[in-house]
Amino acid sequence: MTDPIKEAKESYKLWLIGFNSRDREAMVAQMHFPHLRLSGTNQIQVWNTAEEFTSNFNGQTQKLKEEGWVRTESNFVQAIQSNPEKVHLTMVQSRIHIDESEYNTFQTLWLFIRENGRWGVKFRSSFLVNATENSNFSTLG
Repeated sequence: MTDPIKEAKESYKLWLIGFNSRDREAMVAQMHFPHLRLSGTNQIQVWNTAEEFTSNFNGQTQKLKEEGWVRTESNFVQAIQSNPEKVHLTMVQSRIHIDESEYNTFQTLWLFIRENGRWGVKFRSSFLVNATENSNFSTLG
């Protein structure tokens, strides 16, 4: 039998490696679509496909560079609910400058599901509000 919490955490770890290396394919490989995010401003963002999600990837990378970002770290990752097909991970993440200082620390909740035999994130809710908020999404009516 597999360990859903371990598999969800591994999927998250791979997503974060992709995010930090700005590897859109690595990130998408750890996601399920449609993908939803409840933003720090309480707007529900929906990406129906991987292509929608990555359509503004270069713009997001540029905005990250403009704010002095070099990487994102997870200071805390804990499963708060789980079953064999779904895991809720709560995290505290920090954006890091080149001098190693933290400049944006925020809480977030990610819901991972096993779909077609593969773990990936389906929904995120974050308290992050900053210049890198995506604009390439649909919203729920």
